[in-house]
Amino acid sequence: MSMDLKFGDIQETMLIPLAIKASETSRPNARIRDEKAKEIIDTLGVDVSKYDPFLSHEGVIARTIMYRDQLKELVAKYPDAVYINLGCGFDDKFSQVDNGRIRWFDVDLADQIAVRRKVYQDRDRCTMMDGDALNGAWTANIPKSDMYIIVMEGVLEYFSKEQVKTCLNMLCDSFPHGYLLAELHSPFMAKNSKHHDAVKYTNATFGWGTKSGEEYLELEPRMTLVSEKSYNEEMKKYTIRGKLFAIIAKNMNNRLAVYKW
Repeated sequence: MSMDLKFGDIQETMLIPLAIKASETSRPNARIRDEKAKEIIDTLGVDVSKYDPFLSHEGVIARTIMYRDQLKELVAKYPDAVYINLGCGFDDKFSQVDNGRIRWFDVDLADQIAVRRKVYQDRDRCTMMDGDALNGAWTANIPKSDMYIIVMEGVLEYFSKEQVKTCLNMLCDSFPHGYLLAELHSPFMAKNSKHHDAVKYTNATFGWGTKSGEEYLELEPRMTLVSEKSYNEEMKKYTIRGKLFAIIAKNMNNRLAVYKW
């Protein structure tokens, strides 16, 4: 399928994970493979090396692996659940975890879904849908299920505290039972977007940061925190620099938090 993507189609914050996944896929011992990311970057034909510094690279790879493994656990436990990648951008988790049965929805704002459709097509059990993380109108179009698994990667850290609350309340109002896989960041990162090794090249700024995933429970008491794990846990497996970063920046790296309601 030929892509008619242009550089301006892609928000700069989306270029960061795309550039990193593409460059990792090209490596001889790739820890993750994302041929679609590589295809997008090749199609754009622009130099994206500034979006691929060492720490961001290792962070995105760690995040991809941790989300995949957590999702695989949930797919094993809930093989018939409805899975929703909310704020999906160009991410394709469905192909990493599909068991042949799950129903999957890639949801994002209408303009982003329009661009995503230049790259992806709807697949059997994997459907793209317009939707807003701050407004639950789209959830009426999601099929009924006993369990919903919501994935939010690289989304909540750009929200204010009030927006996070709106989003969590919307999820609990819309879906009777579910899990949320959420990427959290620290208050330090919230204050230092302009120093982030890749985000500093974009106009994006981080929103409300938390020291612990417990802080979300004050905003939405229907949720419980199942687990919370720093990306350092994965990053330190691969390089000396990753090990050092885990020691020096113990509480600064992003975390994957899993909530249940």
